[in-house]
Amino acid sequence: MFNFNISGEMFYGLILALGSFLLAMFLTPIYTHFAYKYKFWKKQKKTAVDGKALPVMTKLHEHKFKRAFPTMAGIIGVIAVAVVTYVCNWDRGQTWLPLFGFLGGSFVGLIDDMINVFGDGHGAAGLRAPVKFAMITAVGLLLGWYFAVKLGWSSIHIPFVGEWMLPWWIMMAVFAFAVVATSNAVNISDGLDGLAGGICMLAYGAFGVIAMFQGQWMLFGFCMTVVGWLLSYVWFNVPPARFMMGDVGSFALGAGLGVVAMMTNSFFLLPIIGGLLVVEAGSSLLQMISKKFFGKKIFISAPIHHHLEAKGWGEAKIVMRFWVIAGVLALIGVFLATTGGIV
Repeated sequence: MFNFNISGEMFYGLILALGSFLLAMFLTPIYTHFAYKYKFWKKQKKTAVDGKALPVMTKLHEHKFKRAFPTMAGIIGVIAVAVVTYVCNWDRGQTWLPLFGFLGGSFVGLIDDMINVFGDGHGAAGLRAPVKFAMITAVGLLLGWYFAVKLGWSSIHIPFVGEWMLPWWIMMAVFAFAVVATSNAVNISDGLDGLAGGICMLAYGAFGVIAMFQGQWMLFGFCMTVVGWLLSYVWFNVPPARFMMGDVGSFALGAGLGVVAMMTNSFFLLPIIGGLLVVEAGSSLLQMISKKFFGKKIFISAPIHHHLEAKGWGEAKIVMRFWVIAGVLALIGVFLATTGGIV
């Protein structure tokens, strides 16, 4: 008979997930009260980065914005993850960096959300893209310096090949790239009810398992803490959603995920475990390039989840099928980690 013993460290990680879930469930009614009282309404995005109209996406989602639809619910997760980590899982070597990545991303997203919610409604619905990019890049470089210089990481593992030694400044740049790319990818994916939350929950779960196999128990605990919040978030955010996580949540999740990937030495597994994030961001990038240089659209609307909507797929159908794909990619990523020498 197969014997599986749960170690004390593994059990503690599951307790952290439960604690984060329960704290988020407790905080949600408080957030909802203030969201409706102070009208944290999400303004619909009607123009692309290039300033041109988005008629397809506007038509697809106009029903959501006919009702009061709060945003910035990601602040619940920021509080829950920060409190649980600081009180129960605080460690210089394993949890400082992912927590500060999480908080740094949330700070950039919060500013964007505040402009969107409380701005005068004219111009862009939030920070201009170059400003937002510069801010999250600064966060990534700062954390990358700490990772390479203070924690002393000097190599990246290439599955089935071995360690690739890098000077500290290149390691810092790679770290920043992981944070910036993943932050923007999660932000782009947060366009349907429950989509980004479910994808990130599976990705954090996969990296948590890798950290567990590596014996990085506190990093495993951090990943489980994020999973606990996301379980609460998805509970309230399945179609039809009660609220949106906003940039404060998506940038926190993306930045934290990039940090966790680097700390598990799994940079090259990030595009696999987060494969759908790559597809989402890539479809938007390809659409922008095609429109700018060829004057044609590749997709009816980008990112790809909006294209599928325009083709007639229901929102719940897209979200659930993407969750299934994300789960398969997470399993593949863990398999590659265990067979490719990362764990």
